[in-house]
Amino acid sequence: MMGVKQFPEFRSERLLDYLSTAVMVLDDHFRLMYLNPAGEVLLATSASHARGKAIRELIINADMLTEHLSAAMENGYVINQRNCRLELPDLHSLIVNCTHTPITLPGQRNGTMLELRKVEHHLRIAQEEQLITQQEATHALLRGLAHEIKNPLGGLRGAAQLLEQEIADAALKEYTRIIIGEADRLQNLMDRMLGPNDIPNMRGTNIHTILERVRELVRVEADSGLRIHQDYDPSLPELHADPDMLVQAILNIVRNAAQALEGEGEIVLRTRVQRQFNIGNRLHRLVACIQVIDNGPGIDEQLREKIFFPMITTRSDGTGLGLSIAQSLISRHQGLIECSSKPGETVFTILMPLDSKNES
Repeated sequence: MMGVKQFPEFRSERLLDYLSTAVMVLDDHFRLMYLNPAGEVLLATSASHARGKAIRELIINADMLTEHLSAAMENGYVINQRNCRLELPDLHSLIVNCTHTPITLPGQRNGTMLELRKVEHHLRIAQEEQLITQQEATHALLRGLAHEIKNPLGGLRGAAQLLEQEIADAALKEYTRIIIGEADRLQNLMDRMLGPNDIPNMRGTNIHTILERVRELVRVEADSGLRIHQDYDPSLPELHADPDMLVQAILNIVRNAAQALEGEGEIVLRTRVQRQFNIGNRLHRLVACIQVIDNGPGIDEQLREKIFFPMITTRSDGTGLGLSIAQSLISRHQGLIECSSKPGETVFTILMPLDSKNES
């Protein structure tokens, strides 16, 4: 036939080799029989090295996967999972969508084909947008609440002062001093919850100078068992930022890490440049990535979703304002703070556009 190009016969594995989706074929004992090139990239292993291994050797937290793989084989239907977190032996965790498809292997054996599609990038953008929206809503709520509290608070303090002037009894004056003292304490708390109201003094700022200042401040405060290491990228350009606000934001995060370590452990201050990187739904040509990494016990998953809200703390003597203020200060630079945590590693990542001066 004219116009019809003849192609050589393809084996099914050859067709799977061309997919951008990671594909694993597993036998009835969940041993790997086939891994396509996209799967090699995703799992950071070669097909020849992985072939014949149980899925638990390739994916540490494979229990949930094997449960769905068994159900797919037993019931004969396709199962989809969304936003599955996979822990790999030599890498950080990654988030994927999974499809479990029952298949028949040579010899009429049951097996499954597992498709893994990485969704970490899209999920991160969605989470960042939610975090930014929550931060804006929280800040607006706090401003309204503080306004409603500060007005009657000032009246109570003034009335207590007038009452103190009219009272001759020293014992009764002690009660008015308590009222005045508590009113001042609440006033200070309201001011701290709102954060700095100054207009940022934006100028060219070397982030490594800021980090070194923070490092020295925390080293003076901390016990001798705390070690703070630097892992800086010297190619990082200057930020257009307010240096004092950056010191306060990063100091709050590093102090938080030091307190989690209870004076014994390691903190790493790391800087990197990200290119063509999203902060929320906005793409930036260059982004500064500043990380504070500690090897402490980690943050509980339920608490991790709330740590940037005011008054959230695990310490009996804490106010729960440090991270909230840090997030507020970084947001004034069109940036964002993210957190990931597991036992032995907590990472606070500050993302700030390096091209914000040109965009504004």
